[in-house]
Amino acid sequence: MATLTRVQLVFSSNRVAPAPAASLNHKCNCVASSSPLTRKLPHCSTPSSLSFNPFSSSFPSFSTRQNKGFRRTSLVVASMADLSTVLVTGAAGRTGQIVYKKLKERSDQFVVRGLVRTPESKETIGGADDVFVGDIRDTTTLVPAMQGIDALIILTSAVPRMKPGFDPTKGGRPEFYFEDGAYPEQIDWIGQKNQIDVAKEAGVKQIVLVGSMGGTNPNHPLNSLGNGNILVWKRKAEQYLADSGVPYTIIRAGGLQDRDGGIRELLVGKDDELLQTETKTIARPDVAEVCIQALKFEEAKFKAFDLASKPEGVGNPTKDFKALFSQITTRF
Repeated sequence: MATLTRVQLVFSSNRVAPAPAASLNHKCNCVASSSPLTRKLPHCSTPSSLSFNPFSSSFPSFSTRQNKGFRRTSLVVASMADLSTVLVTGAAGRTGQIVYKKLKERSDQFVVRGLVRTPESKETIGGADDVFVGDIRDTTTLVPAMQGIDALIILTSAVPRMKPGFDPTKGGRPEFYFEDGAYPEQIDWIGQKNQIDVAKEAGVKQIVLVGSMGGTNPNHPLNSLGNGNILVWKRKAEQYLADSGVPYTIIRAGGLQDRDGGIRELLVGKDDELLQTETKTIARPDVAEVCIQALKFEEAKFKAFDLASKPEGVGNPTKDFKALFSQITTRF
């Protein structure tokens, strides 16, 4: 959590010049997460970049008082060192984008970085300087993004492609393949192992890994897609993380849905038990929120769990994440 520091800015002046009109109507279009400032300040990159008259009582973020010819201005800031720096890998993916955006919106708590695979992917999420381009199969490309981070959220995954020519009107099942160099073994095992190793070397304090339910069943249909055995390799990476010694949270999400989050009661389970029920799906924004909340509670560390939700309108939307994590007893 950010801590507040009160910095006294002392200026010697008996006469205060009127502030320029533009300075009293400061408008900022900076990215919120680029600043360690608290909500009392507009979200600019640094205090020095603001166009303002530090003596003007019209500026709402400062307190001033006259004292024997001096006017003293107090500026409340949150030290950058006191904010948790979080790297989101797979930040251009459908769930990764949501996590990255949510963290950007909480700039009073987190400094966020993103890691994507290509410059084109970087542009899809805004192209900010806090987004790094790297290849999770090559550890040397991961080092710059991971230097100085406190937490890592892994959202990378191999993605099966449908072979062209499938006609649903003719019946049958579509066939899938993985692109060269992007098989589950390379992405979900080697790529995730590389991320864990580099983050550990960088002194990371917690790793949140998002996987999938179904890993207890080697014959799960997802393993047959493109002959990739994707859940097998995901499970191998999860075990590697659990054995790494780094505090971890492993989230095995149910079927991901592109729906609004924050309106359903979340369910946690173990060993794919939720797959035997009718509640085995979850909205992507809910997965994203659980990733972020896991960084805030000790109850989430050294835990692995399945995650799904009740249907909308059934039960009460989950708000107490400490209580949710406290339900979990499984380390793997």
